[in-house]
Amino acid sequence: MRRIVVFGAGGRAGRAVAAEARRRGHQVTAVVRHPARHPGLAADGIAAGDVTDPADVARVAAGHDAAVHAAVDLTADPGTFFPAAAHALLDGLPRAGVGRLVTVGLASVLDTAAGTPLMDTPGYPQEYRSFYLGHAAGTAVLRAAETDLDWLVLSPAGDFDHAAAGTGRHRLAPADAASRISYPDFAVAVVDEIENPTHHRIHLGIEAG
Repeated sequence: MRRIVVFGAGGRAGRAVAAEARRRGHQVTAVVRHPARHPGLAADGIAAGDVTDPADVARVAAGHDAAVHAAVDLTADPGTFFPAAAHALLDGLPRAGVGRLVTVGLASVLDTAAGTPLMDTPGYPQEYRSFYLGHAAGTAVLRAAETDLDWLVLSPAGDFDHAAAGTGRHRLAPADAASRISYPDFAVAVVDEIENPTHHRIHLGIEAG
């Protein structure tokens, strides 16, 4: 059994990861900003916390073996939020004794098979480009850090299939706007990387296997 702290456990990806981890017998602490707004959240413990605050990260992560960052604040500037979260996790998790971090990333900033970021391919929607770039800036903070924290960014290779059920299968894939994966299958990939860390300090895409 591992002790896993999930930041952003109130969102769809975070909820799926928390549920999959508990299904496998791991102890899960769900971190959200306002616990009262999530009465149905399945976890072994629920904590209030701000993923952009290093002290909060260290406090709620203490005693855990691994962390998942699935948090987002749609009211904040993404170019500020995602780098701030990365800095706080890089600071707070080592202080808490947590050695493994899996972050939920974004396909838009993942390279296609041709080596082009998906967001720069012809016809790709540009109205959310500031959000894409915010995600990229957060990952850049992780890449630039001199740290012993073993981090990994996982994202769908394209997008989530919001209605699909889980199959238990997934595979690595380059960015592709047509690619899809269900939330349950994405959660399987995340928990697999906590139980058996295979990829390190890289952003990878996954799709239904």
